[in-house]
Amino acid sequence: MNSQQLSAAVSGQHKNGNGDKTANKDDHLSGEYLTFMVESEEYGVDILCVQEIRGWQPVRKIPNTPPYVRGVINLRGTIVPIIDMRERFGFDLKEYSATTVVIVLRSLKSIKDGTNDENIIGVVVDAVSEVYDLKLDQIKDAPDFGSNIDTRFIKGLADVDKKLVVLLDLDKFLNFEELHSLSAMQNAGEGEAELTS
Repeated sequence: MNSQQLSAAVSGQHKNGNGDKTANKDDHLSGEYLTFMVESEEYGVDILCVQEIRGWQPVRKIPNTPPYVRGVINLRGTIVPIIDMRERFGFDLKEYSATTVVIVLRSLKSIKDGTNDENIIGVVVDAVSEVYDLKLDQIKDAPDFGSNIDTRFIKGLADVDKKLVVLLDLDKFLNFEELHSLSAMQNAGEGEAELTS
């Protein structure tokens, strides 16, 4: 499946309104996942959290941010931090290629006062892979093991076609302590956007 087909699949999910999920604690595990490649490993995210898939384009660099933060883009009026997943996971860096894409992800978070805070980030990955409709019995709990990924970010491991796909927990990924610095970076980017507009 190429990136255009995957983009269409993502768009179709949002149009079909498949975001209705029951309160069953396991419902957040089963469902459709968009998968992507980083190094030689395949990772998956809930397709409902995927806003869009974009080709790599230059970003506006922001000083005093972590090395894995490439900068920000202005996405239809929203300032979006761009994170390089290779560097975030501790893999060796390599030049971006024709298959390199940015997956724009979103997550609605409840904050202490009871309101919702929508966090949006873009992640740079080596390539998009597939969309899998995963059943609960295909997904296993992530073991406590040393790896390049902080296990707090792992929702589970999926057995797909005799291979393991690491499913990422976006709520935790988007709510990790670094997000505080990313929020500050977003505000700085908005300020620069206003100055240059």
